[in-house]
Amino acid sequence: MGDILFLAHRVPYPPDRGDKIRGFNILKYLSTKKRVHLIAFADDPADLKQKGGLTKYTGNRSIVWRAKSQLVAGFQALVQHRPVSLTAFDNDALRQAVENILERHRIDTIYVFSSQMAQYLPPRPRQRVIMDFVDMDSAKFAAYAKSSKGPMGWMLGREARLLLAHEKAIAARADANLFVSEAEAELFRQRTGADRVHVIENGIDTDYFDPSAHFKRVDVMGSTIVFTGQMDYRPNIEGVTWFVETILPHIRLAHPDARFIIVGRNPTDAVKALGKHPGVAVIGEVPDVRGWLAQAAVVVAPLKLARGIQNKVLEGMAMARPVVASEAAATGIDHGGTILVGATVGEMAEHVTRLLSNRRKAAELGEAARQRVIDRYSWEARLSPLDEVLGQPLRPAKEERVSRITDVPKKPRRAA
Repeated sequence: MGDILFLAHRVPYPPDRGDKIRGFNILKYLSTKKRVHLIAFADDPADLKQKGGLTKYTGNRSIVWRAKSQLVAGFQALVQHRPVSLTAFDNDALRQAVENILERHRIDTIYVFSSQMAQYLPPRPRQRVIMDFVDMDSAKFAAYAKSSKGPMGWMLGREARLLLAHEKAIAARADANLFVSEAEAELFRQRTGADRVHVIENGIDTDYFDPSAHFKRVDVMGSTIVFTGQMDYRPNIEGVTWFVETILPHIRLAHPDARFIIVGRNPTDAVKALGKHPGVAVIGEVPDVRGWLAQAAVVVAPLKLARGIQNKVLEGMAMARPVVASEAAATGIDHGGTILVGATVGEMAEHVTRLLSNRRKAAELGEAARQRVIDRYSWEARLSPLDEVLGQPLRPAKEERVSRITDVPKKPRRAA
């Protein structure tokens, strides 16, 4: 029995944002089955310092710094007729690290976390290939393109088309294609015609995200409405902007003391500017979001565009907080009515206002939400279907597995 090679577009540690949370928990789960070797990119200096947290779950670890600018990646994409999503992650050092691991160790499974990393698969893989798309990136860029105009709209539309072709080619080569929700999996089947598509949902650590756990409490005043997320991520930026500019004013008519707290690392200038609005505070990065979630009268997820399962919603539920989410943010979560979902500005504002007015109902909803995630979303239960995927034999039809992904260059190039 061989080892597993885990390829990740970002170091899956510390597990403090959506992709890293999923990546870390899957890697941790896989490490209970076989020895796992990790090769990943880092784009935050802090990740280089904390990679030791993965020692107990991995054999060899190769972490490559990703410094290529978006400008360089965009130029390369235009010249090479490739998606920017791929050229941004094209790196000779990482390619060499993959070759070294495959030569030195008996690898029988390659777990590819995110489609950007599929360009590092061997041309003729003898190993089992598990492709974890998480969600369908081409659909995300297609949605961006529809809401953009001019050169940016053209570029986003181009990205969506090329990524879709890339996703189809990967799916044809993989032994299993994974998605975070049935909605994402079905969309992928419809747009690509792919088979061997499986759903591996995200989970939540309900021992860590527990209102009775030991963590530093936060003192806040007023009726607090909390949003958590990576604040240089476009859907999060658009979501909090929408909430501040259109939803919060309605809430503050009924509750003048209502305060909207934005918690998350790397807030952009646009996000920081929201702090000038009445009742809005931009906190930025915090060492532990649990303190802010615990003090929230309401947790909100007002995302207009969301793919897969939103960890921020599961975290709010696990902390026994009443959650109000947009339809996009709630999609894919089997919440059983334990969160409130709004389709319009009016519905979102009304849900939050009623919860602020009836703290008893809010507490009951929060407790029901926590019980729901305990029953439905433990990581062990969510990841157990991986056992079946890992046990699948390699497909005998080798000619299908060697179909070349046409947007991957034949020869390595010097990294920019």
